[in-house]
Amino acid sequence: MTTEEFHRIRRLPPYVFAEVNAAKAKARAAGEDIIDLGMGNPDTATPPHIVAKLVEAVQDPRTHRYSMSKGIPGLRKALAGYYARRFGVTLDPETEVVATLGSKEGLANLAQAISSPGDTILVPNPSYPIHQFGFIIAGASVRSLPYKPDDEMLRAMDRAVRHSVPKPTAVIVNFPSNPTAELADLDFYRELVAFCRRHELFILSDLAYAEIYFGDRVPPSVLQVPGAKEVTVEFTSMSKTYNMPGWRMGFAAGNPRLIAALARVKSYLDYGAFTPIQVAAAAALNGPQDCVEQMRRLYRERRDVLVKGLRQAGWDVPTPEGSMFLWAPIPERFRHLGSVEFSKLLLAKAKVAVAPGLGFGEHGDEHVRIALVENTHRIRQALRGIRAFLAGDNAGPAEAPQKEMTDA
Repeated sequence: MTTEEFHRIRRLPPYVFAEVNAAKAKARAAGEDIIDLGMGNPDTATPPHIVAKLVEAVQDPRTHRYSMSKGIPGLRKALAGYYARRFGVTLDPETEVVATLGSKEGLANLAQAISSPGDTILVPNPSYPIHQFGFIIAGASVRSLPYKPDDEMLRAMDRAVRHSVPKPTAVIVNFPSNPTAELADLDFYRELVAFCRRHELFILSDLAYAEIYFGDRVPPSVLQVPGAKEVTVEFTSMSKTYNMPGWRMGFAAGNPRLIAALARVKSYLDYGAFTPIQVAAAAALNGPQDCVEQMRRLYRERRDVLVKGLRQAGWDVPTPEGSMFLWAPIPERFRHLGSVEFSKLLLAKAKVAVAPGLGFGEHGDEHVRIALVENTHRIRQALRGIRAFLAGDNAGPAEAPQKEMTDA
């Protein structure tokens, strides 16, 4: 028996990143120095005061017992305090907040809670894989939306409501976006909330990159819109804001009915994160926030070095206003290769790993995602490799594949 014989596995395509990851592993095994800008895995240490709180809490044997699936009360209260300070949003820690094992787990388990086989979910394409595959695993179907937060997305939602049978259940939004780095403003969210209330659609907002922004556009929360809580659950994460990716700590907040559904599913599946991790996460939210500003400055510096260097090398890339990613269009003469083959070529010739855009949806195949997860010294080293790759003989156009006669 192969895994493909299992129903839910059959609905999952082969992992797009696997080819690039395999090539990266092979190169490193051969002793090559590969600069990995592929995975969005923060490279800096968790702030010392958060680590110290973890160490303090773990010394108490009472914290070694089972925790609470929905999160300890102090942590849920801390998240409500963050929303009040940052967004002016009032949350009831008892009924409107659940702690999750990172935002990814929360999204996947809410998908299990609210969707059935045959349901339709609206998801931007490209988007972070769990946004669609969490629902596909749950048995639902996904209808793609344009990825920019504008009138085109809203028009596509309107067409989906009018022409999908059954009518869509929910829509996913993720701004600042992974992978595209798009930001949304409150005007867009007002229109989104009004539309979804009118048509009885749930909004599932992934706000994991809320604190990574570089200019005057400070990312808002959907929950700031009056009435949004009637239809919205928003997911946040400690991973990027406080450099805590391996700690697996996140939250869902908003509509009490959806929060209760998520809490009920989770009560059957887990006992929550290790209590000392939850205690330390509460200390992060309640404590000094200068570490967050330091994190923003770090990513801004890396962004500026990378964007400037790529443009000087002849690779025209946009300047992201938020997130920890560049969503880079593949240079024109390589575009026919697609994102997977281009990523493998960049790895082989420039010794730089990036994420192929195809991994985020078929509409991402003309881009690669470049993560700001190496220090500026390593980024400059990567830029030297990319510059030589683009300027050298190996940068000449590869032969376009022959078209079948039937294409004519």
